[in-house]
Amino acid sequence: MTVWCARLMGRRGARLALCLTALACTVLPLEPVFGQTAAPSVPAAVGLAAQPAVDSEQALIEQQRKTRTELEAVAKSLSLSDEKVKSLQDNINALKQTTASLRAKIIESAARRRDFEDRIAAGAKRLAGLEIDEKKIKASLHERRGMLAEVLAALQRMGRNPPPALLVTPEDALASVRSAILLGAVVPGMRHQTETLLADLAALTKVRQDILAEKDNLNTDMANRLEEERRMDLLIARNQALSERNTADLESERRRAEELAAKANSMDELIVSLESDIASARAAAEASRKAEAERNRMSETEKQKSRELALANPDENRIAPAVPFSELTHQLSLPVNGDIVRQFGDDDGTGHPARGMTLVAAPGALVTAPADGHVVYAGKFRSYGQMIILNTGDGFHLVLTGMDQVKTAQGKFVFAGEPLAVMGEKRVASATALALETDRPTLYIEFRKDGKPVDSQPWWAAKAIGKAHNDT
Repeated sequence: MTVWCARLMGRRGARLALCLTALACTVLPLEPVFGQTAAPSVPAAVGLAAQPAVDSEQALIEQQRKTRTELEAVAKSLSLSDEKVKSLQDNINALKQTTASLRAKIIESAARRRDFEDRIAAGAKRLAGLEIDEKKIKASLHERRGMLAEVLAALQRMGRNPPPALLVTPEDALASVRSAILLGAVVPGMRHQTETLLADLAALTKVRQDILAEKDNLNTDMANRLEEERRMDLLIARNQALSERNTADLESERRRAEELAAKANSMDELIVSLESDIASARAAAEASRKAEAERNRMSETEKQKSRELALANPDENRIAPAVPFSELTHQLSLPVNGDIVRQFGDDDGTGHPARGMTLVAAPGALVTAPADGHVVYAGKFRSYGQMIILNTGDGFHLVLTGMDQVKTAQGKFVFAGEPLAVMGEKRVASATALALETDRPTLYIEFRKDGKPVDSQPWWAAKAIGKAHNDT
């Protein structure tokens, strides 16, 4: 027994000590990583066990905030080279220069940009989770540092000075038996501790590698998003230059709409005054009424055939919704990538039910049209801030507020997925964002049917519905 244990600890102890020491030098001491403060230690008995659900959730939220701050700083430092901008410009110049073709390219670009934004948001959440895992492993190692030091020291000593392995004299026979009994009791426990330490150190190394890989992916996605943002801006500028409507007419309507907005006391008054005093808004309202009257005269079979034809081959030059808005239930995508923090009917912060839903978005996130519609208003309105109102037909108006930059114009007809605006860096102080525990940008969405707010939930695709924590 003495011989076996001594040989085992002599050979294996030396190898384990060397391996553990090398790993420890790679990942220890347990200093903060990526500028973060050290995590609180966990009990040694717990090891890598998960913390209580509430603590883990709060820790993840805090880590997500830190990760977002880091990513926003990286995003601000990114820029496109002159060669890349020229390449984008040349690519756009080579496109077919028609309003319809450019609009299709704008929608494609907007979809790619939102996809990059979605990937960045998902990557940021994964990165935050990995950094939480790293903190837990480091805290566990830090808590067990005394025991780990003893294991390393014992292995190193036994590797350097192994006990007698082959010959036993009568004088030391009793001592050899005692050593055999002692080693027989110690070896299994020491082996378990060394294997646990190896596993923890390997896990820490793997998590750090995953963190670096995730950051590389995020950097690539942010660079691609910036490129797509520039491409979309160039496409929009080129399309505006080809606009069929006279710029002077649009400017005149915009000024008149601002005058009406200054006089209106509510959103109801604003919409009514726009549709009675602004030519483009009045034309959109009239076209909506005519289309609804025409559908009411159609049979169910004719309606179904018309809808299938419109979905299969939508007219790229259309100036009316391809499909009636009332038939788009469970099909719309949210206008911005984000988390829903307030639903229709929730407390709006003043003790009244919310008349719309509110989403928390990333800084600079793109806002797109949920459905085809006429832009009857685009500009500031009282405490709502920047506001866009779409007439989507069937007596419906979609109201969006909380944006920073508006990228559409009053009087335009926009397609679903077409860019409308961009979110700012921080939450805009407005009547629709009261009592929200976040400083991130928020988008307010209100659906109105015949002048009255209605719950928008039935229109969103299933994957768009959900509710996040209020301080996401």
